[in-house]
Amino acid sequence: MRKLILTALLVLFSAGSLRAQQFTSPTPWAPSAPSPKYEVRAVWLTVVMGLDWPRTTDQERQRRDLVLTLDRLQQAGVNTVLLQARVRATTIYPSALEPWDGGFTGKPGTAPAYDPLQFCIDECHKRGMECHAWVVTLPIGKHNAIGAQQMRKKQPQLVKRIGDDCFMDPENPKTADYLAGVCREIVHNYDVDGIHLDYIRYPEQWKIKVSRAKGRQNITSIVRAIYQAVKGEKPWVKLSCSPVGKHDDLTRYRAGGWNARTAVCQDAQEWLRLGLMDQLYPMMYFQGDNFYPFAIDWQEHSYGRTVVSGLGIYFLDPREGRWTLDMVERQMNVVRQIGMGHCYFRSRFFTDNVKGIYDMARRFDATPALIPPMTWEQKPAPKGPVNLQLGGDSLSWSGAQDRSGAGQLLYNVYASPEFPVDVSNPANLIVTRWQGTSLPVSRTDLNYAVTALDRYGQESIARQLLLNAGLEYSVPIIAKTDGASIALPDKEQTLDADFVIVETLSGQTVNIFPYQATLDASALPDGIYQLRSLGRKGRNHRIGFFAKKSKKK
Repeated sequence: MRKLILTALLVLFSAGSLRAQQFTSPTPWAPSAPSPKYEVRAVWLTVVMGLDWPRTTDQERQRRDLVLTLDRLQQAGVNTVLLQARVRATTIYPSALEPWDGGFTGKPGTAPAYDPLQFCIDECHKRGMECHAWVVTLPIGKHNAIGAQQMRKKQPQLVKRIGDDCFMDPENPKTADYLAGVCREIVHNYDVDGIHLDYIRYPEQWKIKVSRAKGRQNITSIVRAIYQAVKGEKPWVKLSCSPVGKHDDLTRYRAGGWNARTAVCQDAQEWLRLGLMDQLYPMMYFQGDNFYPFAIDWQEHSYGRTVVSGLGIYFLDPREGRWTLDMVERQMNVVRQIGMGHCYFRSRFFTDNVKGIYDMARRFDATPALIPPMTWEQKPAPKGPVNLQLGGDSLSWSGAQDRSGAGQLLYNVYASPEFPVDVSNPANLIVTRWQGTSLPVSRTDLNYAVTALDRYGQESIARQLLLNAGLEYSVPIIAKTDGASIALPDKEQTLDADFVIVETLSGQTVNIFPYQATLDASALPDGIYQLRSLGRKGRNHRIGFFAKKSKKK
C-alpha cells in the first residue's frame, strides 16, 4: 500500500503536471493529513563568516542574539538545531585537536570568554529542542587560513590543495581516523543530540581518478569510522549527514549530472541500509521534477530511518533566486504526506521572515512535534512516572525509570479538557523534552498526562491525572484499555493484591477479577472506572482509574 501511495504521488508530480496548474492563492494546498506527532523540523544555523551567527564580536550581544534566534525558532515549531561546530578545520568549542574559529573574537585561534557550543546546547535543551553539532568534514579552508595552516603542519599527508582551497584527502585511510577523533571529542565532552556531517563526499573540484566504486568505498570508510567513534561514546547520539539532494539518476528522471552517488561518491542510501546513519538531510534545493520524484526516492530508500528534506529557502531572497512562498509550501506539504521532515537552509532567511516564510511555517507547524524515536536501536522504553499531582499551580511527578542505558530521562506533558488526555494528538502537547519533574501550569481546570522520554526518543506509557469527572480526583490512571480489555501494569512485589475490583466513581462494585495482565472489559459500558486491589486479608486499596471508550465501527 505504501509503495502504491508513493507511486501515485510520483505520477501526480510527473513532468508537465505541475506546470499545467496555476496557483494564485498564497496557501494553495492544505495538508492532506493532520500535523503528525513525530516529525523532524530543523534548521541549519551557519557560523562560517557569521552568516547566521555571530554577527558581532561583542560576546554579550552574541549570547543575546542566539537566545532571540532560538526563541523565534521554538515559536515556529522547530525542534532540531544543526549548529555549525567545526567550520573549516576550526572550532567553536575548546578542542585539543584544532584551533578556535575567528568568528567569535575576530582573531582566529583566540578563544572567546564563553563556550558557544555549550551555550547553544544548554539554550536548545531549555526550549525542548535537540542540538546537533554540524561538522564540516573534508574542506579545511583557504591555503593560508589558520585551519589549513595548522593541518599542513600537523598532518601534511592528509592535505590536498586545489587552487587556493585545501581539503582532507578522502583516499588516505588516516583521514577517517582523524575525523572520527574530531567527532569523538565533541560527543565525549558535550551533551549533543547528534553529529551532523557536511561535505562527506569528494569535493566537486577533485578530479576523481579511482573508480566510482572505490571512491564510494573511500567515503563510506570515513562514515563507518565516525559512526563507530560516536556510538562507542554515546549510542543514543544520532549520526546524520547532508547529501547532495539527488541520490542518483532515476528511471524516468535524470539528475542533470549532479548527484550524490555517482558524481561525488556519496552513497547515502547505502549508509541507511547498512545502519551507519540515523538520519539524512538531503539538500533538495530544487523545484518541480528536480524535487518531487527525488523526494519520493529518498523516502522509498529510508530503510526505516529518518529522512528530512532540506529546503532551499534562501532562494526566496531576490538576491539569491526567484522562488515564491507557495513553491516552498507545496514542497512542505508533499514531504509531510510521504513521511519526511523538513529543514530550512538557512536560519537567518527563516527568522528574518523573507517573503513570509516564518509566518507560513508558524501556521504549517502550529502544533508541536516530537523527534521520531530510534526504534532500530531496539532499546526498551522507559517506565512511566508515578505520583502525578497538581498542587496549586504546579504539576509534579516522580519515579520514572530509564531502561535504555542512557541514564537521563526527559518528559512530555499533555493537557486537555477531555479525559483521558489523548496523547496521540500533538495538539495536546504543552511541553516537550522537559528536564525537570515539576512544571508550572497556568490552568488547573484541565486534565494532564505525563510521559517519560529516553534519549533514544522512546516514550513511556502515559500517566494520567483525573481532575474533572463529576468527582475530583488527583490519582493517576494506571491501566490502558482498547475498549475490549484492560492492560494492567506489572504487579509490584509489595502489593498485596490477589484480585482487582472494578467500581464506578460512586463506589458501586461492577466486577471482580483475579489480578492478571489483561482483564476482560467487553461487557462494561463506556465510562470512567476506579480500580481497587483486594488482598489476602481482605484489605483493599484504590490503585487507579481507567476510562473505557469503545472503538467506533
